[in-house]
Amino acid sequence: MHAAEPKKKSRRRFILGGLGVAGALIVGWGVMPPRQRLNTSAPLPVKDGEVALNGWIKIARDGLVTVAIPFSEMGQGIHTALPMLVAEELDVPLAMVKIEQAPIDKIFGNVAVLPENLPFHPEDSGFYKSTARWLTAKTARELGIMITGGSSSIKDAWGPMREAGAAARAMLVTAAADEWGVPAAQCKTDAGFVLHSGGKRAGYGELVGKAAGRAPSDFRVKSPKDFKLIGTSQARRDAYAKINGSAGYGMDVRLTGMVYATVKMSPVIGGTVRKADAGAIKAMPGVIKVIDFSHAMRDKFGAGAGVAVLAKSFWQAKQAAALLPVDWHDGEHATLSTEDVFRELVRKLDTDAGFAYTERGDLAAGTSAVKTVKAEYRAPFLAHAAMEPINCTAQVKDGKVKLWVSTQVPSMAVDMAAKVAGVKASEVEIVVPYLGGGFGRRLETDMVAQAVAIAREADGAPVQVIWTREDDMTHDVYRPAAVARITAGLGAEGKVLAYDSKSASGALTHQYLKRNLDLDPIDIEYEALRQQLPGLGPDKSTVEGQFDQFYEFANQKVAHVIVPTPVPLGNWRSVGHSHNAFFKESFIDEMAYAAGKDPVEFRRGLLKNHPRHLAVLNAAVQKAGKPGAGRANGIALHQSFGTIVAEVAEVSVMGKEIIVHKVTCAVDCGIAVNPDGIAQQMESAVIFGLSAALFGEVTIKNGRIQQGNFHDYPVLRMNQAPVVDTVVIKSAEPPEGVGEPGTPPIAPAVANAVFVLTGKRLRSLPLKLA
Repeated sequence: MHAAEPKKKSRRRFILGGLGVAGALIVGWGVMPPRQRLNTSAPLPVKDGEVALNGWIKIARDGLVTVAIPFSEMGQGIHTALPMLVAEELDVPLAMVKIEQAPIDKIFGNVAVLPENLPFHPEDSGFYKSTARWLTAKTARELGIMITGGSSSIKDAWGPMREAGAAARAMLVTAAADEWGVPAAQCKTDAGFVLHSGGKRAGYGELVGKAAGRAPSDFRVKSPKDFKLIGTSQARRDAYAKINGSAGYGMDVRLTGMVYATVKMSPVIGGTVRKADAGAIKAMPGVIKVIDFSHAMRDKFGAGAGVAVLAKSFWQAKQAAALLPVDWHDGEHATLSTEDVFRELVRKLDTDAGFAYTERGDLAAGTSAVKTVKAEYRAPFLAHAAMEPINCTAQVKDGKVKLWVSTQVPSMAVDMAAKVAGVKASEVEIVVPYLGGGFGRRLETDMVAQAVAIAREADGAPVQVIWTREDDMTHDVYRPAAVARITAGLGAEGKVLAYDSKSASGALTHQYLKRNLDLDPIDIEYEALRQQLPGLGPDKSTVEGQFDQFYEFANQKVAHVIVPTPVPLGNWRSVGHSHNAFFKESFIDEMAYAAGKDPVEFRRGLLKNHPRHLAVLNAAVQKAGKPGAGRANGIALHQSFGTIVAEVAEVSVMGKEIIVHKVTCAVDCGIAVNPDGIAQQMESAVIFGLSAALFGEVTIKNGRIQQGNFHDYPVLRMNQAPVVDTVVIKSAEPPEGVGEPGTPPIAPAVANAVFVLTGKRLRSLPLKLA
């Protein structure tokens, strides 16, 4: 339905996790038996009479259970939800379970996150998809990358952590049955005890020594119908410490003999250091030395080339860095601007057919349309703006490295530290405090490389590197800027005859894998690939939420054009869904009005074979009710990370100000482990997404990021925050992601409400009334 376009190039850059990077290795792994995720390569460290029953669980003599947690707590409540999985299977009260950071071990590698990044439609089935997912899962298990991202923590832990609890329970029951001389089948467990039908009972603390070393046999995880704890709302275990200030974040680390470093990085993207005049500040109070860390920085790291001032206190380092003269070489991107970026995106949309992720039916059906709807949408670069700026504490001493870093990728952080320090990964120890916000920024390892490079020059002293807010904002890895064009043909009764979408943006996955994992996308013949594995494309994140949409269009095409950019790109909460949901759900509304139909009824008509989506839509609409006087409701429905979310935004307009009063959210995420935690995550995601929808925009001028702090990159204030009312749909399906799916629908829901109030279609983010 677009004008004639040039023929597709036969060769492009292709990335498909391990398949695109190490295909031969995966084939080799594919013939190996599946690796277990129950026992670590070395026993869990124990103390004070603890006994490790497997790689996840230790039990003390008093019956207290300790669970190894490989996922980072960054406000999503994972330190509450994950112990619930073990407590449920082990039959102990949640209060008897404490947690500790898991060691670096491949059994803790996130197996769920890689298969979810394969570019298959959720409703695709068959040999190719199942084979690709199986091989990719095996790859993930072999790689053993510990990662908190992709809304995958519960999904990944759902099997192994429950199995660890069930195995430990079986070992304890067997130990008790042997001690009593009774069949294990006559024993049951409850509240930390093994009970025999004849009246005998023994606590787990009494039995754990006898249970150790037994090979668990014939154990099974519980059926959901037998859950007692999973599915109940539990208070956040970290809430009290965060309220009273005792919770420890990366910036709270304090060590004997610690010194501080403030960094000064190139203000221009890709710039380098010519010279730093260390002599100009050497006499300032507390200054120890100036260190050039540029050699440790990689292409398209958020952290650019630069120098650090090492001092006895952070304030001394900061004051000295501000006065340190640095001669910069701006490099080839010194004239780059936001206008240049969007001009190139539009040019590529005009001239490049892109890669088609979805092609179903025949777009020629649109030629008989009685009405054609066309729209172009834009989304800007976005920063993460986590409340805790980037920081990392590192010590390099006696051939060993120790890290204290708030990271989403501890195993990758260890590997990066080892490379920069020139030691083996086994010589690196890591402590992961609470994260003061992650949102994908702490999936990166640039702060680790920087801190270790500085610490190598600190004569064995631990060094805490703290970025200022301005450093954090101007040296981020940004959500890609994107442009989308969508065209649809409507029949006489408003039926969608054809749907044709094409978008353009940078490819963050290509950048991420290169700078963090030393993995390069490889050239591959697209057509040959598509014959072997239909549906595969260059970077699924660029078009997720569009190519895998659920609306029932018989004839559709969704394509994307990758446009290389020097701007560092990274994962931002909900990744490509964050802007593709805006494009899609805004256009769905435009089609509804063009068809003369109510937007909710129009969506219902496109969901006849999607009962779960329809139920979520109906729940949100019913709960929201009618808007107040002078207000309007806008609707959006989106699926991301396996979870379906509908949001109704109740909005008013005062002059040029868009005011969001209430957001009603309905969510189907499969089995709800901790319903209150899910509601909290929906609230968080709405506020995060609404900040971006109303205010978020990173701009570039002369190769420099223009935003530096919250005065020019505002986030939603408390007085601007809407009421968020969440409905959690009951489900028997396995649990899916929760941390991100609440973010994508909010921008289109608000934009659609604004149209009802003003008659104006806002097709660019952030949403602004002229």
